[in-house]
Amino acid sequence: MVPIAEALERIKRGCDELIVEEDLVRKLKTGRSLRVKLGLDPTAPDLHLGHTVVINKLRHFQELGHTIQFLIGDFTGMIGDPTGKNQTRPPLQREAILANAQTYRAQMSKILDAEKTQVLFNSEWSDKLGAEGMIRLASRYTVARLLERDDFSKRFRGGQPIAVHELLYPLMQGYDSVAMKADVELGGTDQKFNLLVGRELQRDFGQEPQCILTMPLLEGLDGKEKMSKSLGNYVGIAEPPQEIFGKLMSISDGMMWRYIELLSFEPLATVRLWRKEVADGRNPRQIKVLFAKEIAARFHGHAAAERAHAEFEQRFRHGALPEDMPEFSLNAPLGGLAVAQLLKQAGLVPSVTEAVRLIEQGGVRLNGERLADKALRLAPGETVVAQVGKRKFARVRVQ
Repeated sequence: MVPIAEALERIKRGCDELIVEEDLVRKLKTGRSLRVKLGLDPTAPDLHLGHTVVINKLRHFQELGHTIQFLIGDFTGMIGDPTGKNQTRPPLQREAILANAQTYRAQMSKILDAEKTQVLFNSEWSDKLGAEGMIRLASRYTVARLLERDDFSKRFRGGQPIAVHELLYPLMQGYDSVAMKADVELGGTDQKFNLLVGRELQRDFGQEPQCILTMPLLEGLDGKEKMSKSLGNYVGIAEPPQEIFGKLMSISDGMMWRYIELLSFEPLATVRLWRKEVADGRNPRQIKVLFAKEIAARFHGHAAAERAHAEFEQRFRHGALPEDMPEFSLNAPLGGLAVAQLLKQAGLVPSVTEAVRLIEQGGVRLNGERLADKALRLAPGETVVAQVGKRKFARVRVQ
């Protein structure tokens, strides 16, 4: 058995808040396997590294011998978590949720030991509540307390609508903890209110209240905003290993330590040694390479991670072009194909406006030369290698 102090250090690594530490210590001292819950509503098919922060924490608990309860919110997903939303969120259809759930299970298994992980669906007990059960559950909480939640109170003060089904979400998430008899529940810092509802409902149902561990929201590649696909600052765990490796190599040296703390499985002693070595003069880029390889290997295997590293070194240190560069044949109108259109049609930029912006900022190259003329047009018969930023390439023939 791992000593309590050592276990607590691993559990608290990178966490934002632990409620209540004394309660968790007491539970750990019993020596029994704790039921550790994480619930996710599969509202999108793919996860990015920001989503894995809490899943990584589940792994820490699993390595300490505790029971992991990975809850897929096929019932609550139809309500839609209103956390952080400034408008009513439309419910999803269960068919879409179940399809996404299959992807979540596959992606989760790359981090957790799937054979030792309980995968549960909250429709198992939520569907059985029925109308009478829902009303009885709703009677255990007041509207005034629900409106204490920051996003609800802001919308209420601003005269923005709050649908009744949204008020039910914290109650249903809390009821999950009752049904699962959770000892510990994990979530992001934005989930604190919902997690506390679960703790209070357990007490109301005569159960020992769960401890709560909140994890910070991981900043994206820009180092400012929360990692998000909509902001384009994300690293998707289903992306090719070359893309994962290259994106992680682009983060700042300061942000590197934040990512390592929340995403790496290296022991704390190793991370402390790395910090000391960098303080003593070691190039932080060497640490970043080790970290990028670890993450790429986690989702694609060690051989793929090594190839991604080798390709990165060839491409960015020696100027070589990627071997798997996509190729396009694009039709030119009269007068030639505008370069901004070429970049968009080749999938290198999301829009012509973005292409023009990048050209003006010096972020586009044609055949290795920085492009300065945003009005350039290419005539039929021309073939160019277009490059946007450091990682996006395409060979384009104009016809």
